[in-house]
Amino acid sequence: MPAYRIAWRPSQLTLLPGGSRMSARPRVRTFRRDDRDQLTDLVNSHLSAVVPGARLSVNSVLGSLERQPDEHVVDPWVVERATFVVESRHRVVGAAHLHRFTAGPEASDDYRDAGLVQWLLLTPPDDEDPEQSAEARAAADALTAACHAQLAAWQVRVAYADGQLPFAGVYGVPEQWPHVREALERAGFRPGEHAETVLLAPTSALPRAVPVPDDVALRRTLGPGGGVRFTAHRGTETAAYVELDTTLGRAERQAATGGTAELVDLAPGPGADDALLAGVLAEARAWLELAGVHRVLVGTDATDHEEIAQLRAWGFRELTTVSRGWRLQRSNVVR
Repeated sequence: MPAYRIAWRPSQLTLLPGGSRMSARPRVRTFRRDDRDQLTDLVNSHLSAVVPGARLSVNSVLGSLERQPDEHVVDPWVVERATFVVESRHRVVGAAHLHRFTAGPEASDDYRDAGLVQWLLLTPPDDEDPEQSAEARAAADALTAACHAQLAAWQVRVAYADGQLPFAGVYGVPEQWPHVREALERAGFRPGEHAETVLLAPTSALPRAVPVPDDVALRRTLGPGGGVRFTAHRGTETAAYVELDTTLGRAERQAATGGTAELVDLAPGPGADDALLAGVLAEARAWLELAGVHRVLVGTDATDHEEIAQLRAWGFRELTTVSRGWRLQRSNVVR
């Protein structure tokens, strides 16, 4: 298949109604190390709009520009990375991080010879301030134009966009980032059909001391996903299990309110009911309290209303719904 050549035009300046002053001209350039503090502030402001108290250190942000150690499958397929910032009035008001994936057979079909806007972060427009709003949109369009140009230079087969930051529960395009959604849409990206809901529960809200039937034994093991698995066994059968990723404990990946774990798998076995799953969660809660973990995150299909209702009953509350599968439409691509 021929590579895509992406057509783009730089943003034009706009004369503000009723005034003679032109909006500040945005300037897009490659990220420099001395941008690190402003970039980290931009990352953390976007994080904290999704997950309360979420923050990353400067070192964690810088490290994520070089590799994603948690992405064991996908990250080895990345052969080139690029990071851009956009300045307005001598201040970083936006940034984007891009990946180019190998064209080799080791990559899956979706990723092979693909480009990805890993994340796009922007200062949102203020509709109460026409001048700031015009400048913010001009900066956003200049940044997405630079992303188009980089994807074109890489001659990628297909281009995707996401909002995955190196913090659990922040991926896709969260509903709290309408300014990012609008910028991507203006740039020709469209979301896929899949959406996920991210929920959070204080550990203290999880079921406590739920009795399990006499014929059920609870065991704690290392799960295949690398998390701690709590399993209810009935004889030789697995009646239900819960797996938690408690390796989010590095200081730079924690919310200000304390340690966070991620519920990565929850499954009832044959004959299991909600009461049995609650018993397994109660066992997990006791372990998390001993570990000093105060909160648990989980992501689930946004259309699975039954599971969301069950999670609510166990103390979880919805943080966000994220749209996934953003892709540059062919109408915005010239061969």
